Amino acid sequence: MHLLQVIIYGIVQGITELFPISSVGHAVILPYLFHWTQFSDSKVFLPFVVMLHLGTGLALLIYFLPEWIRLIASLFIRDRREERKTFLLLVVATIPAAILGKLFEHKLQALFPSALSASIFLIVNGLILFWADAMRKRRRRSSEIADMSYRRSFLIGVVQAFALIPGFSRSGITMTAGLGSGLSYDEAARFSFLLATPVILGAGVLEVPKMLHDHNHQMLHYGLLGGLFAGILALLSTAFLMRYFQSSEVRALRPFGWYCIVVGIVVAVMSMANLHF
Repeated sequence: MHLLQVIIYGIVQGITELFPISSVGHAVILPYLFHWTQFSDSKVFLPFVVMLHLGTGLALLIYFLPEWIRLIASLFIRDRREERKTFLLLVVATIPAAILGKLFEHKLQALFPSALSASIFLIVNGLILFWADAMRKRRRRSSEIADMSYRRSFLIGVVQAFALIPGFSRSGITMTAGLGSGLSYDEAARFSFLLATPVILGAGVLEVPKMLHDHNHQMLHYGLLGGLFAGILALLSTAFLMRYFQSSEVRALRPFGWYCIVVGIVVAVMSMANLHF
């Protein structure tokens, strides 16, 4: 890899992980468009991408650190029922995502070289965002995260596993499930971002030893550098999106839906015609 490629990957990851437009899908599409397939087809590509996710996970942890402190502290303070319920909901939602991710890890890796499949799922992701907006518009009242049932939280964790497929957005799919549970845009985004933190950090911690075991120190350094850029952009993206969703009442996901559909169609056509930049 070249240093410029590492920086580009980091910047793209930092933006696309929190925006509901599929960071993994972009990680597959990017090397196809610019003909970087020599790297994307190698065995170190997935660990490198996961290390970029590690940077975004650390950014989320930093942004929501005061809230995580309150949530953990609620386990030891009797009158913090709402925070304690929120923490337990996050634990319940994390379990299925971790299990399903481990079970289907190798099968999902086979999808990584395919820009065509990523573009198709990106289009589907855009349609899901349109559907989420339509569903939110029909709901007049919004509930708080702590009002959710544990069953709903578990289902959100299950659908989060779809984000392992390139083209499906983790934040988009979990926000859609949150909106379906009656949450407002900002509450759905808050739960989605909080839920992402342990999942992303856990995956990143598991992948780093693989690079150390393979003695690929150069790729480890590239992963750390890319993760740094991803973390900085993710921190800025989180701050922007939380303000954006707090000020949005309806159709907040529609711009991202249009982006996914347009980019998905363009990449699908280029892939079938074997075109590159």
